[in-house]
Amino acid sequence: MGNTRSGALSKEILEELKLNTKFTETEIVQWYENFKRQCPTGRITKEEFESIYSRFFPDSDAQTYAQHVFRSFDTNDDGTLDFKEYIINGYITKSEVREICMANFKLIPKDELSQLHDDENTAEKRADKLWKFFDKGENGEARHLAEGEFIQGVLDNEVALRLIQYQPSK
Repeated sequence: MGNTRSGALSKEILEELKLNTKFTETEIVQWYENFKRQCPTGRITKEEFESIYSRFFPDSDAQTYAQHVFRSFDTNDDGTLDFKEYIINGYITKSEVREICMANFKLIPKDELSQLHDDENTAEKRADKLWKFFDKGENGEARHLAEGEFIQGVLDNEVALRLIQYQPSK
């Protein structure tokens, strides 16, 4: 997959991903660079995936989800996902982001709601603010994102991560 010596994404893989996803060449290349930073070997193991996913969704069953992802997308059955397998992992929509924010917003005690910023004091406002980190479609509105891109984007941005996690006030 790709040119292993330079770490560059091969033209064949790039063209295939442009054809089979809704991402632009620039988006694919940027995402590949992020993937290589997180996974310098060019592959992600189930354990690494679980670790990243559990940081993103700390109260979830990361092990079960990782098993599902690897069963579904590890097309060559080698126990790892390469960039191509990872990028076609699935999509997340704005309504799914809103659902995530609503579920997490319910964890915030009522007495702490008044301490939230005006643009974060409802689940809907949090979802809208989070989605803006990923604006890239027509009229500044992406219809969907690859799940891996969403996870990576949130992990790379502390503000975005805070919008989907509840941290009890000290």
